[in-house]
Amino acid sequence: MKTTSKNNITPWVSITLLTALTVALTACVPTTPRLDANFGMAVNVAKAQQTVNPDASLNRNPVKVDGQVGDAMVDNYRESYIAPRPAGATGSGISFGTGNAATSGGVGR
Repeated sequence: MKTTSKNNITPWVSITLLTALTVALTACVPTTPRLDANFGMAVNVAKAQQTVNPDASLNRNPVKVDGQVGDAMVDNYRESYIAPRPAGATGSGISFGTGNAATSGGVGR
């Protein structure tokens, strides 16, 4: 029968205690102190970069549009809900995957 001596138990106890102490101390450290300080900054910067006139709400002067242009704007607005354009037909000039890399100046020229 094998007996365990005090010398065999001591290294395992010390390793276990050191591991438990290390785990307990790392739980007290904040994991993302720098990230939390800047949380949401990217969204705020993107909004600021996309705003044409940040002081537009302070201008109380009415926008003057003549009758024909105003009528056309209202008609276009109403028609956009009656017969919406298909996806991708926004007229923004941006297309996805419709060009040929050899003719559009891309890789493979």
